[in-house]
Amino acid sequence: MNILIHDINNQEFERVFHNISENNYIISDMGFIKNCIGCFGCWIKTPGKCVIKDGYENLGEIFSRADNIIVVSECFYGGYSPFVKNILDRSISYLLPFFKIWNNETHHQKRYKNNFKFISYFYGENITLAEMSTAKKLVSANSINFSAADYSVSFFESIIQLSEEVNIL
Repeated sequence: MNILIHDINNQEFERVFHNISENNYIISDMGFIKNCIGCFGCWIKTPGKCVIKDGYENLGEIFSRADNIIVVSECFYGGYSPFVKNILDRSISYLLPFFKIWNNETHHQKRYKNNFKFISYFYGENITLAEMSTAKKLVSANSINFSAADYSVSFFESIIQLSEEVNIL
């Protein structure tokens, strides 16, 4: 299964990406996601599930079924949009609270056995080289943290350009 996380408003998304298969899981802004509060409830109180009940509490389990996680995000100073960042923060339940050392860095251990590919598409006018460099490092770090099998990062001037050049799903 492919999981698509995006920050595009629903009307524009349906207009631009109208050929997306129904067999894919789409995570979009339903207007009421709450921020991760760092309570570790997803590790201690309800293992694998966020304690915040707002419709986004099962992200770790959803990620566990992914072959590919595809992110479409406006580039914000070399990072994800606030909504996409929040989704990635809230998916911490995909991991265990235990640590491992990888490349002399400390990372969380995986809760699930799958290995998805982490694909990120950033869009925005006039994305600078410094922002691109920062975004590439961020996606690399996220893919390591999620123990992704592989990752890729691409940049586009607009959502329209992205939709014309990439068959998302």
